[in-house]
Amino acid sequence: MKIGKSPCGQCLKQNLYAPLFQRGRVSSLLLIFLFFFCLNAHSQFQHSAEAAKWVDSVYNSLNEDQRIGQLMTLRMSAIDNKRVVFYENEIKDAIIKYNIGGITLFQGGPLKQASVINEMQQLAKTPLLVSIDAENGLGMRMDSVMSLPRQMMLGAIEDPSIIYEYGRLVGEQCKRIGIQLNYAPVADINNNPDNPVINDRSFGEDKHRVAMYSIQYMRGMQDVGVMACAKHFPGHGDVSVDSHFDLPVINKSRSDLDSLELYPFRQITNAGIASVMVAHLSVPSLEKKNNTPTSISENTITDLLRNEFKYN
Repeated sequence: MKIGKSPCGQCLKQNLYAPLFQRGRVSSLLLIFLFFFCLNAHSQFQHSAEAAKWVDSVYNSLNEDQRIGQLMTLRMSAIDNKRVVFYENEIKDAIIKYNIGGITLFQGGPLKQASVINEMQQLAKTPLLVSIDAENGLGMRMDSVMSLPRQMMLGAIEDPSIIYEYGRLVGEQCKRIGIQLNYAPVADINNNPDNPVINDRSFGEDKHRVAMYSIQYMRGMQDVGVMACAKHFPGHGDVSVDSHFDLPVINKSRSDLDSLELYPFRQITNAGIASVMVAHLSVPSLEKKNNTPTSISENTITDLLRNEFKYN
């Protein structure tokens, strides 16, 4: 596919580095537990021998309960609200008692979030992995932060270097407040117009562009030291049900999945994505057990992603 430059892309590139913070009002969100099905890879985040030695020493110092705690991340908002402050204290207790692995940021102000992150890190025996679901930048979750275009708008740009710069900007935003992992980009192909949950979160319906632009976004973010996450494996684009509320079914053959849905994920795992989020779907061609979602499917996660894709 031939990629050229467009006036739209040049305009966006010139405005990417506008001021991060804008005036806004604080919104509230109740704190709940959050669990993401993510798999980590080595990519450009390979550890040195010294770092690997440190990881082993810390792991060996933990008891079984603490090791289990390291697999958990809790959802956290940082706003001035009595109920949220209560849950914030609950998270602090979980850090101290259970040695949880991380926190995932949601609503709140960026300055307050940064302050809370510092406080939480000081409490943690093992450094916390701080993450966020900010596909189009911190403005997707936080007040007083400039909102950036969604991926479908980016998919209309003919210059992939713009997507790289976009990824760098999102990564720089994350770094400013202490976030190490962003659950982006969306590598799903928007091949169902009735999809209620992906839609404009996708780069579009062309698998080659979705793959190329997902990789550019990833590289921009990871080049500034923030881990990216490709989602939603094995592909969430062709559904008509929201997986937040029900279990969507994708009745496609394995060969059909290979030719379309799986294509961007093959490309981006080969390119060095730091993590992959597994979708909550029913895909009978991948998992024969009735009503077993891909999120807990050994055939999908171990056999396909880890072994066949060699993402291990």
